[in-house]
Amino acid sequence: MAAVTLKNVVKRFGVFEVVHGADIDINDGEFVVFVGPSGCGKSTLLRMIAGLEDISGGEIAIGGKLVNDVEPADRGIAMVFQSYALYPHMTVEQNLSFGLRMTGNAKADTDRRVKRAAEILRITELMKRRPRQLSGGQRQRVAIGRAIVREPQVFLFDEPLSNLDAELRVQMRVEISRLHKELGVTMIYVTHDQTEAMTLADRIVVLNGGDIEQIGAPLDLYDDPANRFVAGFVGSPKMNFLAAKVVGADGGAAIVELANHGGARLRKPLADVPPAAGTDVVLGVRPEHFFDAGQGDCDIAVKADVAEHLGSVSYVYANAGANAGANIGANTGQEELIIEREASRHRANGDHLVVSIKAGRSLLFDTTGARIR
Repeated sequence: MAAVTLKNVVKRFGVFEVVHGADIDINDGEFVVFVGPSGCGKSTLLRMIAGLEDISGGEIAIGGKLVNDVEPADRGIAMVFQSYALYPHMTVEQNLSFGLRMTGNAKADTDRRVKRAAEILRITELMKRRPRQLSGGQRQRVAIGRAIVREPQVFLFDEPLSNLDAELRVQMRVEISRLHKELGVTMIYVTHDQTEAMTLADRIVVLNGGDIEQIGAPLDLYDDPANRFVAGFVGSPKMNFLAAKVVGADGGAAIVELANHGGARLRKPLADVPPAAGTDVVLGVRPEHFFDAGQGDCDIAVKADVAEHLGSVSYVYANAGANAGANIGANTGQEELIIEREASRHRANGDHLVVSIKAGRSLLFDTTGARIR
């Protein structure tokens, strides 16, 4: 096991800089997930840790040892790729042992490692099969097993579940989480799927455009995002963002008027000095933080456009206002909201409903996306 440290790591392809000075400290035995949209630099960052990409600046250390100029095979890492990269003409057992045999590892030790990996991943009965005889989930287990037999200090996963269907992705998430608990080894995992990040990680590194937006525990990022990008990326369904304007202040609170809801206002307490009256802002509300009419600090009326029923809950997509009277904000714009409701109280398409926002369960952002606290 080993800690991994990145100090001001930069990557350029020609004149284009794709990673802008990354600073990350990963603890020994920690499970850290790099997450972000396509092109954010997460896979490039992982490949630099692995030694598959040269770094353009900064330092990378594994287990306290600077590895900038160390070959990938000598870094004490093992990598699992999106493509399983199994040899089709070899059996599972041969695929697992191949790397060790090529390095001249003793047969007895190779057999021990292969047997242990097969037992950990519960693929012992598959050892004589070839990849074409395996399911996608089984092939991914073999790919992970090939990493286990190396007994690395650090496991690196580059979107390993992207080729699996939804049910298998859930199963393999559980398998990888169980594997981490059993091995206790440092794992770094790249994904664009924030659900994978939330369920697997001890800590998440959120990347966007080559920059690190925030690092933190999953629930910390969910409940206390640093900015609008993190707030919108972490969580499924995503956070709602309502256009608003500060119209005044009241004892350390900003009085916020919702732009598309008929003048509906919310008193939002802030630790910082409230923005000046006339300042455009954005109010963030998660789908589960809409309450029944009268239960919050600000009621708004909407019309259900589409409802998705998912067993215990329903998600109502609302984007058209309801004429609900002068005291309730009616949606006068094209602002689509996602509202979580109990399944027993779902609304049909076209139904009008009134929901309430609590100041304490909402977040405020400026127009650049920075958090106003």
